[in-house]
Amino acid sequence: MTTGFDRHDHAACMHDALRSAEETCATGDLRLTPVRRRVLEILLESHVALGAYDVLARLDAEGLGSKPPVAYRALGFLVDNGFAHRIEGLNAFIACAHPGAAHAPAFLICRGCHKVAETAAGAPLGSAAAQSGFAIEQTVVEAQGLCPACQTTS
Repeated sequence: MTTGFDRHDHAACMHDALRSAEETCATGDLRLTPVRRRVLEILLESHVALGAYDVLARLDAEGLGSKPPVAYRALGFLVDNGFAHRIEGLNAFIACAHPGAAHAPAFLICRGCHKVAETAAGAPLGSAAAQSGFAIEQTVVEAQGLCPACQTTS
């Protein structure tokens, strides 16, 4: 599985994610407004998680809004519809690496370059939950460390 740390065609990565969001919105009766689309583009520009105020600063500089609700509403829409994820430990957001696919993501967060890679979480709690009759609705798995590039420079 490719992660944000692997070499890849980032232009294709961005294009595929935008296309997926457009298709999902078209078939799901959702509106990908210009602000929502721009926020997704901002998140897709790199694999670094961005805080809401980082996104807002970009929107403001581009004349798309200067009030916090503008960014929070767009980010909320993107997260609620599976186009982005909230990284709890960083209080930040990142574009989803697999938009439109049902998945349980885990996040690998580099403390050196601040890139975040999305990968599959697996099901470490699944069997324990099933045995106890517990129905897992959501998990958050975030690991912090050093990506391969930062390991070689430290």
